Amino acid sequence: MKISVTVKTRARKEYVKKIDDSTFEIGVSALPIDGRANKAIVGLLSDYFDVPKSTMTIVSGASAKRKIIEIG
Repeated sequence: MKISVTVKTRARKEYVKKIDDSTFEIGVSALPIDGRANKAIVGLLSDYFDVPKSTMTIVSGASAKRKIIEIG
């Protein structure tokens, strides 16, 4: 399954907001430095979907606010 994610970094509160079936908005408190925000995104999504972190891959947008993430 592939999902589209829009990321808000430096958020006061970490959250996952479902826009539709394959589109999400995610807020992370981590800074976008050295992949910290990407690690936080994978952690939040693994909790949200109740899957291991190792099953997630950032397919595109690793250094952008809009990302495509493959789960499974």
